[in-house]
Amino acid sequence: MAEDSEGSFKIIIGPETLTKYEYARIIGARAMMLSMGAPPFVQGNFKNAFEIAEAEVKQKLIPILIRRTLPDGQYQDIPLKYLKIPFS
Repeated sequence: MAEDSEGSFKIIIGPETLTKYEYARIIGARAMMLSMGAPPFVQGNFKNAFEIAEAEVKQKLIPILIRRTLPDGQYQDIPLKYLKIPFS
């Protein structure tokens, strides 16, 4: 992990915000998991798996890593909790 001298995480590759493509991929994958019986991380009155997945991402409850890769092969795994969530 790319941590600075203070022990906090530093994003080296890409923006500090979750891109719309990463957001869509996470929501879709998590909604599929929920529809196949995975337990939700949030409580509430939701209509479908998509709404549950969206709430989980907006609250940063999903323990997932985003891998951002450069053309030269370098990559960085960024935990969801360190990214700013768009559309919230």
